[in-house]
Amino acid sequence: MHRYHLPIPIVFAILTAAFLFFFFAEPTRAQDKLIILVRHAEKADDESNDPGLSEAGKQRSERLARVVGRYRPGGFYSTNFIRTRETLAPFARKRQKEVKLYNPREPQKLIEEIMQSRTKRFIVAGHSNSIPGLANLLTKKELFKNLDDSEYTVIWLIRIKNGKVSEVRLLDY
Repeated sequence: MHRYHLPIPIVFAILTAAFLFFFFAEPTRAQDKLIILVRHAEKADDESNDPGLSEAGKQRSERLARVVGRYRPGGFYSTNFIRTRETLAPFARKRQKEVKLYNPREPQKLIEEIMQSRTKRFIVAGHSNSIPGLANLLTKKELFKNLDDSEYTVIWLIRIKNGKVSEVRLLDY
């Protein structure tokens, strides 16, 4: 019986191509994701157009890290306002992650960036008039209205499986 052997360079090329294909190829279906949405914590009562967090807001930002910490987000996004960045800062430091900035006027761009990322779990901080709209855009339904100016306690957990929303949960913190 005669065995046929492929030359080593050809075997190496086939194995390399297979490795590169499986390592770098994007899946044909969307990845599963968990997206946590939160409005910034209470802002300081100063006259600034871009106030930081009040003492109550700083405490809430610490509480946020405890409440959603078990989900271990790998991606942190915030609008470019002091109060939204400060809301995520304690949690991002604890997870040794950088807070990336996004434009709340371009929510679809943020969603595309999240969905194309290899990261599976995200937390996004925004505003009373942007986070509910982002939740609506993700769910493809008009379920949520803008928050009252005094509402800081809602966390949205949106799970996406096979590219479709599989669960929406609201948490209080």
